[in-house]
Amino acid sequence: MDAERRTDEEQAARWNGRAGDAWVDLQAVLDEMFRPFEDLLVEAMAAERAGRVLDVGCGTGGITRAVARRVGPSVGVDISGPMIEAARAWAEREGVPASFVRADAQEYAFEPGTFDAVISRFGVMFFDDPVRALANLRSAVRDDGVLRFVVWRDPGENPFMTTAERAAAPFLPDLPARRPDQPGQFAFADPERVRRVLAESGWAGIDIRPVDVVCTLPERDLVRYFTRLGPLGMFLPEVDEQTRARVVETVRPAFDPFVHGSEVRFTAACWTVGARAS
Repeated sequence: MDAERRTDEEQAARWNGRAGDAWVDLQAVLDEMFRPFEDLLVEAMAAERAGRVLDVGCGTGGITRAVARRVGPSVGVDISGPMIEAARAWAEREGVPASFVRADAQEYAFEPGTFDAVISRFGVMFFDDPVRALANLRSAVRDDGVLRFVVWRDPGENPFMTTAERAAAPFLPDLPARRPDQPGQFAFADPERVRRVLAESGWAGIDIRPVDVVCTLPERDLVRYFTRLGPLGMFLPEVDEQTRARVVETVRPAFDPFVHGSEVRFTAACWTVGARAS
């Protein structure tokens, strides 16, 4: 099995297993925590007067539904079965013109020129072949169609996102290290890489800008957050109860700099990226 296929299957297994289930369980917390990015993308689509929008890596569909309410019909695509099921249920309850497809956006045969815009909040960093993936998305939009997405900047600028694994490292020596050259949260941290990927995949008018956004979550949800998500959340279920308890006792105080009373507050250092189909 070649490395690309192995990476693709690893991502599918992850998001259709533990990671996907965790995002569904923490849907309300995560939607509220990342609300500023939802507002940013929805406003961008409203300004473009986009008629039909594709949301890539839509997760549980919060942004897909928000775009549908504000702009018009939208389609969310995600590789995670559990998240797509949750997204469909929410859209049906809300009665919004949003539909969802469970698929790998890198491979899925979108009808050419179907969409006016493609958006993503933290959903385009997981492709094993980003050039092929962004080229596939380019084919899905009309000529001069719009691309807007948000990705994380360097992990050094996002200490909140790595606090749990850094604090837990003494107890979990086998905790996988993040690799910026591999699919994952910080795969698009280098803006020059992003620019190169977009240019090679058929996008023009590339605009990459830093944005620093204050995000919050209730302190009561903090332990549930760091024990379910990220590298620690994926690894922790594999350890014995004694080790797990020691990890939680150590990791929770490491977040104290971000805790302000009943609220956890941190700055998300990201890139906002825009382009047009050339």
